[in-house]
Amino acid sequence: MNKSGTFFDFKERFNNEDVCRKHLFNVRWPNGFECPKCSNGSYYLIKKRNTFQCTACRYQASVTAGTVMDKTRVTLEKWFWAIFKFVTDKRGYSATALHIDLGVGYKTAWYMLQRLRTAMFEHECEQTLSGLVEVDEVYFGGSDDETEDETVKRGRGTDKIKAFVAVSITDEGKPNEIKIETAEALDTDAAVAFAKYNVEKGSVIATDKYPIYNSLTANGYEHQAKAFEPKVDKKHLKWLHTIISNAKALFVGTYHGLDKKHFQFYLSEFCFRFNHRKNKNSLINQLLVGCILTEKISYAELTR
Repeated sequence: MNKSGTFFDFKERFNNEDVCRKHLFNVRWPNGFECPKCSNGSYYLIKKRNTFQCTACRYQASVTAGTVMDKTRVTLEKWFWAIFKFVTDKRGYSATALHIDLGVGYKTAWYMLQRLRTAMFEHECEQTLSGLVEVDEVYFGGSDDETEDETVKRGRGTDKIKAFVAVSITDEGKPNEIKIETAEALDTDAAVAFAKYNVEKGSVIATDKYPIYNSLTANGYEHQAKAFEPKVDKKHLKWLHTIISNAKALFVGTYHGLDKKHFQFYLSEFCFRFNHRKNKNSLINQLLVGCILTEKISYAELTR
């Protein structure tokens, strides 16, 4: 999809509602229409409503029904353009930028991006890491995010957002995929819960010598604990701390004043973009699939 990678070519391809609706139909039903209610495979097209009526149960479905784009007042054309901008800008894409680029209100732009982030969040929740996995904990927020100094003592900044970070490492010693998840506490129970949810059993988990990770072995992992001393061993947890620095730089440089309520959505956005960096041509379809599988979250739910 959009092999050229330019917004101009993408805009030329998806330049009307019918083209966007047809593409979304193919993404939602790659093997042909399937009624969401009875799974029947044939339908009548009701062109005036842009819906597909099942020939068996007469249920009427649309390409956006039950998705994050359900009952939207924004055209599919603008949704597609927003998705392109959102997934291809590695620096992160703000509501202010979308508001300007698409000519929609700031509130609408913010709500659109938050719905896309919920789709990324749901997509990333389904993924797990395996093999050799580096794990560490991190604090987000405050002046520490403006530096790459990872020597701040644990326990400081209790008003900051706590999170666990993990990266799977390839046989060539390169980063493969990442997971970042906020936590109420950075203790043994939280460390084990993070591993169980995000790392396949039997994997090798490499950490520093912080004692909260000592129970990983008893929970089905091979645990490799080694003091983090970058001046002595530059390779130990190297990629993990590089990813942490990049994530902090994103939040300082693009997003400002993020609160705890929405922070996981932004972390999932960062992970989604990183995990699909090797196949940029599929990024848009991957997010469209996530949008289809994720129910719309209301504005009230996001703001209350």
